[in-house]
Amino acid sequence: MNNSLKVRSINELFGERFHIPSYQRGYRWTEKQVTDLLEDVWHFGNTPQSHEIGKDKPFYCLQPIVVKQNDREEWDVIDGQQRLTTIYLILKNLEGFIDGSTKNFGKIEYETRKESEHYLKSIVEADKDANVDYYHIYNANKTISEWFANKANNGFSSARIKFLTPFLEDTKVIWYQVNDGTEAIDIFTRINIGKIPLTNAELVKALFLKQGNFDKGGISNIRLKQIQISSEWDKIESVLQDDGFWHFIYQGNKKYSTRIEYIFDLMKGKNPNHDPHYTFYEFHKDYLQDTDKEKATDRLWLSIKKYFQTFEEWFKDREFYHLIGYLITSGYSVSTLIAESKNYTKTEFKERLRSKIKGVVNYSSDDLDELDYNDRIKVKSILLLFNIQTILSNKASNIRFPFDSYKKEDWDIEHIRSVKSDMLKATSKQRRHWLETVLEYYTGKTEVKEQEKEIPNLKAEDKAFAENILVLLLQEKIAEDEFLKLYEDILQRFEENNEPDNINSISNLTLLDASTNRSYKNAVFPIKRKTILENDMKGTFIPICTKNVFLKAYSNKLDGVMFWQKKDAKDYLQAIKTTLKPYLKS
Repeated sequence: MNNSLKVRSINELFGERFHIPSYQRGYRWTEKQVTDLLEDVWHFGNTPQSHEIGKDKPFYCLQPIVVKQNDREEWDVIDGQQRLTTIYLILKNLEGFIDGSTKNFGKIEYETRKESEHYLKSIVEADKDANVDYYHIYNANKTISEWFANKANNGFSSARIKFLTPFLEDTKVIWYQVNDGTEAIDIFTRINIGKIPLTNAELVKALFLKQGNFDKGGISNIRLKQIQISSEWDKIESVLQDDGFWHFIYQGNKKYSTRIEYIFDLMKGKNPNHDPHYTFYEFHKDYLQDTDKEKATDRLWLSIKKYFQTFEEWFKDREFYHLIGYLITSGYSVSTLIAESKNYTKTEFKERLRSKIKGVVNYSSDDLDELDYNDRIKVKSILLLFNIQTILSNKASNIRFPFDSYKKEDWDIEHIRSVKSDMLKATSKQRRHWLETVLEYYTGKTEVKEQEKEIPNLKAEDKAFAENILVLLLQEKIAEDEFLKLYEDILQRFEENNEPDNINSISNLTLLDASTNRSYKNAVFPIKRKTILENDMKGTFIPICTKNVFLKAYSNKLDGVMFWQKKDAKDYLQAIKTTLKPYLKS
């Protein structure tokens, strides 16, 4: 029987049963794609031709839906499941305005994503972040709901009713029914190989799940193999969706919609100069080398699992995690590390990693004396290793450095003792914020009224500073001369009025996340200390060495706990040198 092509209205899809095969990706439509469809249907419904009657009446046409009937009299959706799911969600939002609605829109079932099938029926906000499918389904449904609400707010009180006929009767899909013996996955690959939305990962998955790969054992063997690979695929992708795992092994700017593709790219050595579908073509070449397609599938899928299992082994081993995490963060080739790991025992490979880190550092103890704020990249790398080695030195601890936070939150280096010259050229807004942090430090309160109540209870010296600060803050525009006078007095109070020559030295720098840094920019040491400790108690991850700095744990003599002095900086630098000794040149 020849393949058939026709158009079918949304109404005519009611009662059909749709099956989403295992090789299909999950739902991924964006807010813009959903809104564009709604707006197109809405605008078509408001055109004069939409009110015509007769068989030649114009209609709004959607992209093709390619289907093939399976042995259970369901339609295997080869292409168009994104559109079908969106149609289902729109109908879900029209329930109560038409009889049956989604109840009569047949059934959408997934071969391996059973949880997504369930979520599609009962969309719960609390579960939206459980996996990628839920996230996109929830956002699409929310977009549709809000779109109808906005139409109602703009004077279309019966927006849903007005939308019904154009959508149900005048919106049609191109229905392409495959009736010949061509395999569904072959059609899926041919349709999508040139389309931007499909990734290498999806094409590789279609290649692995091709029915012809497993035709030796009959239909039961085919389904068993397809479900096995799909289930294992989903488990790998689920682990990769954990940001803690992902940012441990990944360093780059590419946004992978399907993170398993990163593993494929690594395995095939894809680089930015390669064809977009280079990875898929390389896997396809692998298939051509073996006439036994089931054997080829087993061999290739096993190699992928082993590659991923290497990452899992590294992630679980605390020492591997930190050594490899540092090298990857420093730009070291992940695929090179994978290849080299096969040539050594675990103990040998760990020594190899330490040797590589020594090459990354490439500094002697004396070289560290010359590092300063202008060497930001190098200083950041040294302080990162200082934290990592400090964690590794405590073998009884379970603390792990959060590479996900480090990479996502734009961590940077920060001065321990404030830089006076920065405040002298600060904006009015920055100066006001600086005064607010000092007043909060003195009173322990954030609200002005509460601060005013607290000031009389302060000891004399602190009370005088707090009162002067409050006077300036109540001014609409802070007078520059008054600010500078008070600023100098406060610096003198905290022994920061004389800026040392080594203010930008690594001995006065520490690692910190951007949000904490911004919250107290250029504050005096005790205010930074207070902020750091408060954030630590709230659960914000503070690098262990940064916390130690503000606790003055590296200072040989613990005096003047509220001041960062020259001897503290000297002791801190010595602690860095001692900790990093295994990685420094002789």
